[in-house]
Amino acid sequence: MKKQIHLNGFIQNSPSPHSTGLWKHEKDQGTSHNSLAYWIETAKTLERGKFDAMFIADVLGTYSVYENSHDAAVRGAVQLPAHDPVIPISAMAAVTEHLGFAPTISTTYAQPYSLARQLSTLDHLTGGRVAWNVVTSYLESEAVNLGLSGRLPKELRYDRADEFLQVAYKLWEHSWEDDAVVYDKENDTFADPGKVHPINHEGEFFSVPGPHLVEPSPQRTPVLFQAGSSPKGRDFAAKHAEAVFTKNHSLDGLKLYTSDIRRRAEEQGRNPAELLIFPMILPIIGSTEEEAYAKYEELTNHVSYEGTASLLSGHTGIDFSQFDPDQYIEDIETDAMQGNLDMYGKDPNKRWTLREAIKNHGLGNGTVKFIGTPEQIADEIERWAVEGDADGFNIAQTYSPGTFTEFVDQVVPELQKRGIYRTEYEGSTLRENMFGRGRRHLPADHPAKKLVPVHS
Repeated sequence: MKKQIHLNGFIQNSPSPHSTGLWKHEKDQGTSHNSLAYWIETAKTLERGKFDAMFIADVLGTYSVYENSHDAAVRGAVQLPAHDPVIPISAMAAVTEHLGFAPTISTTYAQPYSLARQLSTLDHLTGGRVAWNVVTSYLESEAVNLGLSGRLPKELRYDRADEFLQVAYKLWEHSWEDDAVVYDKENDTFADPGKVHPINHEGEFFSVPGPHLVEPSPQRTPVLFQAGSSPKGRDFAAKHAEAVFTKNHSLDGLKLYTSDIRRRAEEQGRNPAELLIFPMILPIIGSTEEEAYAKYEELTNHVSYEGTASLLSGHTGIDFSQFDPDQYIEDIETDAMQGNLDMYGKDPNKRWTLREAIKNHGLGNGTVKFIGTPEQIADEIERWAVEGDADGFNIAQTYSPGTFTEFVDQVVPELQKRGIYRTEYEGSTLRENMFGRGRRHLPADHPAKKLVPVHS
């Protein structure tokens, strides 16, 4: 049997979050992101395309590194306005049956006790279709608006995130036993208190006695996404993630990433084949190759240079307003998003000037572009999956949600014709659709399962 490919739709609750300035395009509906109709239409499109999930990015602050100001971000709608990623999910779940939802929520500023309740509630309401994109926050503006004097150092962010997940795992996996809810009307007992346990967590960052506020949901723990790029981030992903989100310029870069992540997962005592790797791609589709490249040039003309410079400055923590546009981007360590800097500072195939990087970053946050006919794009998807050891792809957009519609209508049938993509969903929960029918819960080799329950 041919390798089966999985797909997620990459989106954010903002006008044109990943293709800066494309809100101006005649086909773009991103300015309607504040309406339920926009989200309902998008969810239905992704489900029609048999996507695993809608992957919803998020930030909690403004991009204000560039010129030490948020002005460029405000002018260019650079992930601003930034509406909540979680609130539209219930409405989308009501009009779909299979599509999963993966909101981004930061361990740097959330609290595990309340977040566990929030995601358990959503897992109940969606029938087990919720994931969580686990991130640590990198924007200085997030930190100062949420009560800190500045951004936490990267090492500390990941240490907090690791303990955050330990708390969440205890709440989701070990607080309520499977048969705690009894619905015993005769004895006036909804749930057996002997099977609902405090977790009594005492750690460096959190003190959470518990118990969990919500009875076990269909998946218990939501599907866990993560996007580690630095060595610390990759170790974190290899330990905790079920699916890893990455960005690469080239197939060679992807090969290096997948082999490294799988090696780290094996070192954590996990099955490396069961860590699904999702590189992001930006499809630009034409009826001919020439038409697709003409479309690419036309889309590039809508990109905001200043807005993208603001975005790249925020991603990397470096104020690029101080750089000559023709200056080369060097290999630098950052406390912000290392992966977005490494794309340009550590590319083995090219030295990037700032001007080139901004032009590239303006469409799809700098991710690789698959440009061509539906058949050519399917060729590249298959090649990256087989040669690059990718399990699936996060599909980015130029104009929203039209990019998804074009991909579903033109590329998905080609993938299905080749026998490398589903024609029907496999299970009833997101984890089953990603890992196989009957696999609603985390596998035994996941660290959440290895925690010793307090009541054991």
